[in-house]
Amino acid sequence: MEKACAQQFEGPASQRMWAWLPVAAYMALIFYFSSLSHPDEELPKFLFEALGDKVLHMIEFAVLGVFCYRAFRRAAGPFGAEYAVVFAILTASLYGVTDELHQVFVPFRTATWPDWIADTAGGMVGVVVGRRVMERGAKDGIS
Repeated sequence: MEKACAQQFEGPASQRMWAWLPVAAYMALIFYFSSLSHPDEELPKFLFEALGDKVLHMIEFAVLGVFCYRAFRRAAGPFGAEYAVVFAILTASLYGVTDELHQVFVPFRTATWPDWIADTAGGMVGVVVGRRVMERGAKDGIS
């Protein structure tokens, strides 16, 4: 009975869910922070003072880039895996656009092109790092 239950959660649908769940959860977290009129009140002030707004955008979307790359490599089929770098960068960039548009409707927030560019650049960095880590893990026998 235990074995049957374990096998139930090892199928392709389950693999896809576990690959895409971090992407969806992290996008929800980005959406939450974008919904705040004053996110600097919710986060440590030193982050804004030491790093600056654009670097924070890049870090935020670098993490999204890693999650997207991982999901495309593991759960988007052979075509998605082959073009995972391109698809992950596009996904992070497009989500950056929606994030900026969302901020138009949040009091005291604005949408800016430089923020979107920082989002896209961060997504690119995250994808490159994610790819290198996954390739190194594959060489070492780690998935």
